[in-house]
Amino acid sequence: MTRPSLGTYPCLCLALTLALTPLANAAPAAATGCDRAALLAAADKYVEAQTAGSLDPLQDILSANFSYVENNAATDVSSGVLSHALAIDHRRSTADTTDCATYTELISTGGKAPGTGAGAAKPYVIGTQLRHDPTTLSIVLIDSVASTTGSWSFDAAKTLSHVLSEDWPAIPADRQDDRAVLRRAADAYLDIWSNATAADAVPWGTPCARLEGSAYTGRGRADDSCKAGLPTNHNQAPNTRRRYVIDEEAGSCDVLCVWEHMMMAADSHEFRLEGGKLRYVHTITVCPGQTCRL
Repeated sequence: MTRPSLGTYPCLCLALTLALTPLANAAPAAATGCDRAALLAAADKYVEAQTAGSLDPLQDILSANFSYVENNAATDVSSGVLSHALAIDHRRSTADTTDCATYTELISTGGKAPGTGAGAAKPYVIGTQLRHDPTTLSIVLIDSVASTTGSWSFDAAKTLSHVLSEDWPAIPADRQDDRAVLRRAADAYLDIWSNATAADAVPWGTPCARLEGSAYTGRGRADDSCKAGLPTNHNQAPNTRRRYVIDEEAGSCDVLCVWEHMMMAADSHEFRLEGGKLRYVHTITVCPGQTCRL
């Protein structure tokens, strides 16, 4: 099937709604359910597209009027990170079969993308949610937080080394946490900045490691905790416009949001729970056009 060239895709109302209004906080009206294998296959195609710096690998599964959001702003995909060929050093994808979405974590330390003829690119750490039409499974939204040199605590090589030291195996069905448990844990954590009692609702576990950009709290000890460095001032601006991808099999809840107290930054927080307890937190934070400061 022939589609328009890269630069002709419009950024339509769905992207503007998700990126620019609080409506993104609302849960879907009804759960429809999507095939896990199909969702993850689409995520694979997205990774191919990012490697190529081209939408071609996605052509057969893109909605004709799909929307592209980068760092919380509706963006022309031809000027976004997806138009740059990246050598991918790490990728991990999760699938939300209830809300027909995926989340993919990508790390590129800046090497030359294979088979593209392109030179070495800037390094990136990217978190991307894909949203699918529940009937056709076509992609209706690509929603990314793309960090690079100058972003909060950015060092792609260091981030990669920490990620590769972690273990995120699939969780057996009889040990999986309910999606409501995963979302409550994520929301409680993200509420800490604006709610003095929110930390009490977080299911803290040990060991737990937080990867904040390239800064890592894990020391390889049994008492490692994700509480380290969290704010004591709970009167800060809230973290808003939350968009969720929840995967019970992965024990994961990813949240894209606006990190209001840090210069309205674009942010991804992914949480991994095991046995109902917080085990890992991965964050990606970008202040577009600015140097992030607290």
